[in-house]
Amino acid sequence: MSDFPKTALIIGGGVIGCGIALALLKAGYKTINIDKNAEVGYGSTVNSCAIVRFSYSTIDGVKLAVEGHHYWKNWADLVGDHDPSGLARYVQSGHLVLKTKADDRADMLDLYREVGVPFDEWSADDLKARLPIYDMTSFAPPMPVDDPAFGSGAGHHIAGAIHCADGGYVNDPQLATHNLRCAIEAMGGIFRLKSEVVEVLTKEGHTSGVRLATGEIVPGDVIVNAAGPHSSVINRMAGVEDEMSVKTRALRREVHHLPSPEGFDFSVNGIATSDPDVGVYWRPEVGNKISLGSSDPACDPKTWVEDPDVFDTNISEFQWKTQTWRLGLRVPALPIPNTAQGVVDLYDVSDDWIPIYDKTSLPGFYVAIGSSGHQFKNAGVAGDLMADLITYQENGGDHDSAPLQFKGRFTGLTVDTRAFSRLRKQTASSSFSVRG
Repeated sequence: MSDFPKTALIIGGGVIGCGIALALLKAGYKTINIDKNAEVGYGSTVNSCAIVRFSYSTIDGVKLAVEGHHYWKNWADLVGDHDPSGLARYVQSGHLVLKTKADDRADMLDLYREVGVPFDEWSADDLKARLPIYDMTSFAPPMPVDDPAFGSGAGHHIAGAIHCADGGYVNDPQLATHNLRCAIEAMGGIFRLKSEVVEVLTKEGHTSGVRLATGEIVPGDVIVNAAGPHSSVINRMAGVEDEMSVKTRALRREVHHLPSPEGFDFSVNGIATSDPDVGVYWRPEVGNKISLGSSDPACDPKTWVEDPDVFDTNISEFQWKTQTWRLGLRVPALPIPNTAQGVVDLYDVSDDWIPIYDKTSLPGFYVAIGSSGHQFKNAGVAGDLMADLITYQENGGDHDSAPLQFKGRFTGLTVDTRAFSRLRKQTASSSFSVRG
C-alpha cells in the first residue's frame, strides 16, 4: 500500500478545515487544503472568540465539547513543535453561565451530569465575591437599547451562576490554525492558498476533483466542504444542497473590544462569561481587555448575507451601543470608548445552529459546515470525527443507513453522529443561537 492511497481535497483553510486535514493525514490520505485567502485562518476563524465551553443544548454537543477541550489541553502533542511562531495557548480561565432564576439551565445541568462535566453552582454572593465588578441585578429579558424599559431591572437579583473550571479560551485563533498548518506540512500535506474553487468535478458519479478560477484542475478522490460562510456556495456547486433537510447561511456578526474596568485586570482575574440575562457573552482578551459578543436574544434582528464576498465590514453604531450597553448593565464600571473597536465577520450558520458533519448524496463529497461561533473549540475532535466518517464511508460503510458512532480518543465517550446529519429534522432542543 502506498503512503497516500487517496487524495482528499479540503475546501477551506480555517481551523476546522485544517483540523480535518491533520486527521486525514494520520488516517493515510494525501491532503490538499484549498482556500481563497492568503493564509490559513484568515477567514472567519481569525475573528473567533475561541471560547472553550460545554454549555451546549444537546447531549452529543456536550460530549463533543468535552472531548474537544482535551485537544487544547494537549495542543503541543497534537501539533508538535513545527511552527517557528510558537504555539497558541489554552487559557483555562473557567467558564460561567449566569442564571436569572435558580432553576435556569436545568436541562443543561442534566446533560452535564449525564456526560460527567465537572461544575459548581455559585450563589449571587459567590459570584460577587469572585467578580466584584459584576452587578447582581437581573435585567431579564434582554431588550433593545432603544426600549424605554432598557436597564430598568426586573426587581430582583440574578440567582447566581454555573461555573466550569475546565472552560476557558484559546488566546490566538489564527496562530492555532497556523500551528495546524505547520503540523500538516510536516506530514506532507499541501496548501493551495489564494485559490478559488469554481467547479466540483465528478467521474462516473463520484467526485474526481475541482476546477479553480484559473482554469486549473486539482484532482482528488474525496472532497470535504469546510468552506465556512461559503459552504452553501460550495454545496450548490456540488449539487447537494437541495437534498439537505438542514442548510446553512452566512450571518453577519460583530465582536467588540473594550478595556477592563479601572483597578480590575480582566486578562488575569476575568472568567469567560455567558449572560443570557442581558443577552451577551464575553471573555478576557490580551492586554487587559474584554472581547464581547451577542448571545442572540430573540429581540435582536439578524443580518443574513446572500453573497459572502459582499457584506458591510464596518462596525455598526447601533450594534456597538447594543452590546456595550448590555455589558455595562452587568459591569457598571465598564469604560465604553467613544470610538467603536472590534471586528466584523461572517458566521456559517445552520438552520438550527447545530453543525453538519456528514456525507452527502454525491459519493466522495463530505461536509463539515454550520460550525461558526460554537465549533472553534471542537477543531481537533471534529477533524478526527470527519476522518473516521470518511474512512468508514469510503471503505464500504453506509453512513446514512448505519451512521458512524464516533468514540472519543481522550474520554471514550460515544457521539451519535446522527445529531449532526444533513438529513435530520431541526433539533427541537437547540438554543437556536450561538450557544449551539
